[in-house]
Amino acid sequence: QVLLVESGGRLVQTGDSLKLTCAASGPTFTITYMGWFRQAPGKDREFLAAIRTRDSTTFTAPFVKGRFTISRDSSANTWLQMNNLSPEDTAAYYCAATSGNYYYAQSHYNIWGQGTQVTVAS
Repeated sequence: QVLLVESGGRLVQTGDSLKLTCAASGPTFTITYMGWFRQAPGKDREFLAAIRTRDSTTFTAPFVKGRFTISRDSSANTWLQMNNLSPEDTAAYYCAATSGNYYYAQSHYNIWGQGTQVTVAS
């Protein structure tokens, strides 16, 4: 089965940039979309961005568009570039994979990484 491992989360300062990595292994040819989500304490997990594997078309949530960029390589390894971070971006960040046809909700994904913590200090 596909396994996902996130890395790159750490403590940063307001205005900093950070790039998260999601390393995918296993039968990645089965994946149709890779996605990034985040969950802050006491809040629901929210969709940030997704990328379609067959043509690398990207989809980004409006509230992070222009600051966050998703990308991938031919092996479905995926990155999330985050710029101009603020304390409101503090959360656990998760990557996810699906072999389905939809990408914008948690329920669309059946494979998840363990998460990586991003903390933005003011």
